[in-house]
Amino acid sequence: LGDSCRAITARRQHLKSVMLQIAATELEKEESRREAEKENYLAEHCPPLHIPGSMAEVQELCKQLHAKIDVAEEERYDMEVKVQKSGKELEDMNQKLFDLRGKFKRPPLRRVRMSADAMLKALLGSKHKVCMDLRANLKQVKKEDTEKERDLRDVGDWRKNIEEKSGMEGRKKMFESES
Repeated sequence: LGDSCRAITARRQHLKSVMLQIAATELEKEESRREAEKENYLAEHCPPLHIPGSMAEVQELCKQLHAKIDVAEEERYDMEVKVQKSGKELEDMNQKLFDLRGKFKRPPLRRVRMSADAMLKALLGSKHKVCMDLRANLKQVKKEDTEKERDLRDVGDWRKNIEEKSGMEGRKKMFESES
Protein backbone atom coordinates (compact mmCIF):
# COMPACT_ATOMS: atom_id res chain seq x y z
CA LEU A 1 0.00 0.00 0.00
CA GLY A 2 2.87 2.40 0.80
CA ASP A 3 4.61 1.74 -2.56
CA SER A 4 1.40 2.40 -4.53
CA CYS A 5 0.90 5.75 -2.73
CA ARG A 6 4.48 6.76 -3.54
CA ALA A 7 3.98 5.72 -7.17
CA ILE A 8 0.76 7.73 -7.41
CA THR A 9 2.44 10.78 -5.84
CA ALA A 10 5.46 10.46 -8.18
CA ARG A 11 3.16 10.14 -11.21
CA ARG A 12 1.15 13.16 -10.07
CA GLN A 13 4.32 15.26 -9.68
CA HIS A 14 5.57 14.11 -13.11
CA LEU A 15 2.25 15.09 -14.73
CA LYS A 16 2.33 18.44 -12.92
CA SER A 17 5.85 19.19 -14.17
CA VAL A 18 4.89 18.20 -17.75
CA MET A 19 1.83 20.51 -17.56
CA LEU A 20 3.98 23.38 -16.28
CA GLN A 21 6.46 22.86 -19.15
CA ILE A 22 3.64 22.90 -21.71
CA ALA A 23 2.16 26.06 -20.12
CA ALA A 24 5.57 27.77 -20.20
CA THR A 25 6.04 27.01 -23.92
CA GLU A 26 2.50 28.26 -24.64
CA LEU A 27 3.24 31.51 -22.79
CA GLU A 28 6.45 31.98 -24.79
CA LYS A 29 4.56 31.39 -28.06
CA GLU A 30 1.86 33.89 -27.01
CA GLU A 31 4.49 36.50 -26.12
CA SER A 32 6.30 36.07 -29.46
CA ARG A 33 2.98 36.28 -31.34
CA ARG A 34 2.11 39.55 -29.55
CA GLU A 35 5.53 40.95 -30.32
CA ALA A 36 5.12 40.07 -34.04
CA GLU A 37 1.64 41.69 -34.11
CA LYS A 38 3.05 44.84 -32.52
CA GLU A 39 5.86 45.05 -35.07
CA ASN A 40 3.43 44.52 -37.98
CA TYR A 41 1.09 47.21 -36.67
CA LEU A 42 3.92 49.71 -36.19
CA ALA A 43 5.32 48.95 -39.65
CA GLU A 44 1.88 49.44 -41.21
CA HIS A 45 0.77 52.56 -39.31
CA CYS A 46 4.07 54.22 -38.45
CA PRO A 47 6.48 54.18 -41.38
CA PRO A 48 10.10 55.03 -40.55
CA LEU A 49 10.80 58.74 -40.28
CA HIS A 50 13.01 60.27 -42.96
CA ILE A 51 14.20 63.72 -41.93
CA PRO A 52 14.60 65.84 -45.04
CA GLY A 53 17.48 68.25 -45.55
CA SER A 54 15.76 71.46 -46.71
CA MET A 55 13.45 73.72 -44.71
CA ALA A 56 10.55 73.38 -47.17
CA GLU A 57 10.63 69.59 -46.91
CA VAL A 58 10.63 69.81 -43.09
CA GLN A 59 7.59 72.10 -43.22
CA GLU A 60 5.83 69.71 -45.58
CA LEU A 61 6.61 66.82 -43.21
CA CYS A 62 5.17 68.82 -40.29
CA LYS A 63 1.97 69.50 -42.27
CA GLN A 64 1.62 65.77 -43.03
CA LEU A 65 2.15 64.87 -39.39
CA HIS A 66 -0.45 67.47 -38.28
CA ALA A 67 -2.93 66.07 -40.80
CA LYS A 68 -2.36 62.55 -39.41
CA ILE A 69 -2.77 63.85 -35.85
CA ASP A 70 -6.05 65.53 -36.84
CA VAL A 71 -7.34 62.28 -38.36
CA ALA A 72 -6.36 60.35 -35.23
CA GLU A 73 -8.06 62.95 -32.98
CA GLU A 74 -11.25 62.80 -35.08
CA GLU A 75 -11.31 59.02 -34.78
CA ARG A 76 -10.75 59.25 -31.02
CA TYR A 77 -13.56 61.81 -30.67
CA ASP A 78 -15.92 59.68 -32.76
CA MET A 79 -15.11 56.66 -30.61
CA GLU A 80 -15.76 58.64 -27.41
CA VAL A 81 -19.12 59.83 -28.75
CA LYS A 82 -20.06 56.25 -29.65
CA VAL A 83 -19.08 55.06 -26.18
CA GLN A 84 -21.13 57.81 -24.52
CA LYS A 85 -24.12 57.07 -26.74
CA SER A 86 -23.86 53.36 -25.96
CA GLY A 87 -23.61 54.14 -22.24
CA LYS A 88 -26.74 56.29 -22.43
CA GLU A 89 -28.61 53.55 -24.31
CA LEU A 90 -27.48 51.04 -21.70
CA GLU A 91 -28.81 53.23 -18.89
CA ASP A 92 -32.13 53.64 -20.71
CA MET A 93 -32.40 49.88 -21.24
CA ASN A 94 -31.62 49.22 -17.58
CA GLN A 95 -34.30 51.72 -16.54
CA LYS A 96 -36.83 50.06 -18.84
CA LEU A 97 -35.86 46.69 -17.39
CA PHE A 98 -36.44 47.97 -13.85
CA ASP A 99 -39.76 49.45 -14.93
CA LEU A 100 -40.86 46.15 -16.44
CA ARG A 101 -39.88 44.23 -13.33
CA GLY A 102 -41.71 46.70 -11.14
CA LYS A 103 -38.61 47.65 -9.20
CA PHE A 104 -37.75 51.30 -9.28
CA LYS A 105 -34.34 52.64 -8.49
CA ARG A 106 -34.77 55.32 -5.87
CA PRO A 107 -32.27 58.15 -6.06
CA PRO A 108 -30.32 58.82 -2.90
CA LEU A 109 -32.13 61.54 -0.98
CA ARG A 110 -30.47 64.14 1.15
CA ARG A 111 -31.88 65.06 4.53
CA VAL A 112 -33.04 68.68 4.51
CA ARG A 113 -33.86 70.50 7.71
CA MET A 114 -36.67 72.88 6.89
CA SER A 115 -39.48 74.34 8.95
CA ALA A 116 -43.09 73.97 7.90
CA ASP A 117 -43.26 77.67 7.02
CA ALA A 118 -40.16 77.44 4.83
CA MET A 119 -41.55 74.33 3.15
CA LEU A 120 -44.88 76.02 2.36
CA LYS A 121 -43.04 79.09 1.10
CA ALA A 122 -40.92 76.87 -1.19
CA LEU A 123 -43.99 75.05 -2.47
CA LEU A 124 -46.35 77.99 -2.87
CA GLY A 125 -43.83 80.64 -3.81
CA SER A 126 -42.97 83.93 -2.17
CA LYS A 127 -46.36 85.51 -3.08
CA HIS A 128 -48.27 83.49 -0.47
CA LYS A 129 -47.74 84.54 3.10
CA VAL A 130 -48.70 81.47 5.07
CA CYS A 131 -47.85 81.11 8.70
CA MET A 132 -48.29 77.65 9.99
CA ASP A 133 -48.40 77.43 13.74
CA LEU A 134 -49.04 73.76 14.30
CA ARG A 135 -49.64 74.12 18.03
CA ALA A 136 -52.42 76.68 17.55
CA ASN A 137 -54.66 74.07 15.92
CA LEU A 138 -54.36 71.59 18.76
CA LYS A 139 -57.37 71.01 20.98
CA GLN A 140 -57.14 71.39 24.71
CA VAL A 141 -57.66 67.96 26.19
CA LYS A 142 -58.52 67.52 29.84
CA LYS A 143 -56.45 64.79 31.38
CA GLU A 144 -58.65 61.93 32.51
CA ASP A 145 -58.08 60.56 35.94
CA THR A 146 -56.61 57.12 35.98
CA GLU A 147 -57.94 54.56 38.38
CA LYS A 148 -54.83 54.75 40.60
CA GLU A 149 -55.11 58.50 40.95
CA ARG A 150 -58.79 58.19 41.88
CA ASP A 151 -57.97 55.58 44.52
CA LEU A 152 -55.25 57.78 45.98
CA ARG A 153 -57.56 60.79 46.04
CA ASP A 154 -60.43 58.82 47.59
CA VAL A 155 -58.24 57.26 50.26
CA GLY A 156 -57.29 60.57 51.85
CA ASP A 157 -55.68 60.15 55.24
CA TRP A 158 -54.55 56.56 55.69
CA ARG A 159 -55.01 56.60 59.46
CA LYS A 160 -58.73 57.28 59.14
CA ASN A 161 -59.03 54.60 56.48
CA ILE A 162 -57.37 52.03 58.74
CA GLU A 163 -59.65 52.91 61.68
CA GLU A 164 -62.73 52.61 59.51
CA LYS A 165 -61.75 49.21 58.20
CA SER A 166 -60.73 47.80 61.56
CA GLY A 167 -63.12 45.40 63.20
CA MET A 168 -65.96 43.47 61.62
CA GLU A 169 -67.88 46.51 60.46
CA GLY A 170 -64.89 47.76 58.50
CA ARG A 171 -64.42 44.42 56.76
CA LYS A 172 -68.11 44.33 55.92
CA LYS A 173 -67.86 47.83 54.38
CA MET A 174 -64.75 46.81 52.41
CA PHE A 175 -66.50 43.78 50.88
CA GLU A 176 -69.65 45.80 50.11
CA SER A 177 -67.66 48.52 48.36
CA GLU A 178 -65.76 46.01 46.18
CA SER A 179 -68.88 44.27 44.89
